[in-house]
Amino acid sequence: MAVNVYFEDVKPGDTIPKWSRKTDFMNWNRYAAVNDEFVYIHMDDAAGRAALNEQGAFGMGNLRYAYIVNALRDWIGDEAEIREIGCQFRAINQKDDVLTVVGKVKEKKVEEGEHRVYLDVNVVNDRGDETCPGHAIVALPSRG
Repeated sequence: MAVNVYFEDVKPGDTIPKWSRKTDFMNWNRYAAVNDEFVYIHMDDAAGRAALNEQGAFGMGNLRYAYIVNALRDWIGDEAEIREIGCQFRAINQKDDVLTVVGKVKEKKVEEGEHRVYLDVNVVNDRGDETCPGHAIVALPSRG
């Protein structure tokens, strides 16, 4: 269970806890079932190779987006809200990759009555490739 993070506890330059998952057909099938995303390039090695990925089937970009959501939710706890996430899919997620969500606090400010924290986020594979750069805004509770 996540421990609440408060606005006063974070500062620019802080990093969020790393959040990792190994991806494989089982995880892709689970994600596809929930999101109705049964696309051949994600399920069949021959289709993945035909789509110019020499290693075969490859993971869904939106699964990495979901990993960012999970990482943020685990970090901020139940009293905070995710206000915005944006990301770009820059590299293929290969079968059996270990993907790690990383994030860094860019700035924080009070806007529209909320204590908002602005972050740079990314999903990095086990080879060190930054596959999904983006940003996020979370609204944290205040101790004050």
